Amino acid sequence: MTKQKLTNFTLSITCLIVGLIIMFPVIYATSLSFMDSSEITQYPPKLISSSPTLDNYKEAFETVPLMRFMTNSLVMSVGITVGQIITASLAAFAFVFFEFRFKKILFLMVLSTMMIPGEVTIISNFLTISSWGWNDTLHVLIIPFMTSAMGIFLIRQYYLTVPKELLEAARIDGCTNFKFFIKILLPISTPVIASLSIYSFIGAWNQYLWPLLTINDTANRTVQIGITMLQSESASKAVILAGSIIISIPTIIAFVIGQRLLVEGMTSGAVKG
Repeated sequence: MTKQKLTNFTLSITCLIVGLIIMFPVIYATSLSFMDSSEITQYPPKLISSSPTLDNYKEAFETVPLMRFMTNSLVMSVGITVGQIITASLAAFAFVFFEFRFKKILFLMVLSTMMIPGEVTIISNFLTISSWGWNDTLHVLIIPFMTSAMGIFLIRQYYLTVPKELLEAARIDGCTNFKFFIKILLPISTPVIASLSIYSFIGAWNQYLWPLLTINDTANRTVQIGITMLQSESASKAVILAGSIIISIPTIIAFVIGQRLLVEGMTSGAVKG
């Protein structure tokens, strides 16, 4: 028993040290964001400011419309997340509970899209949305990403663990396929849906290349583009770091809140498939 406790203690200390090493750049950047320019350039470098200030955060909001950018990113991220949940869960439901011709081939075709880099299709997608007149609008940031092969695969793996007899029993009781999907299947799929939600939200929030290519109007730009504007408008590294910390807060909150569900959802389909 003592040996087991010692092993657990050693493992905990090791995880703590590794975690601190990984988190050190973020912690140090946060500390620098509370310093003035003279303290940042001071040698030897200081880890903690002797006179912390919020002026850098205030200047970040005043230099560029950071709140507007965060609102745009929030609308985009939520729209993409909701869209991926709807399309992925419906597609996975069909692939698991329905029998139709070429089902396996179609599923393999869906999975094969995961091997195509986004950069390969970005020009053709841009030409398509340009011909539709969608440039400089928020829906151009949302609609092209409302489905996800990763999401379909993730939810399908979870649905494979649900007995098909459950659907048959529901049909005997007069339940339609859609009602079964809405009232029975979705409520028991909370872990995997939460996992996909966090995965989609963080991925959408951190998008850079597509918003840079399709949005020229400052009022519709996202936070990742906003940070590049902050770099060009402000000469202070502390202000840039403050802006970076601000735009990181929503993703950190999303991950902290859903960390347990993220792990549970990612591993839920590993027992069958």
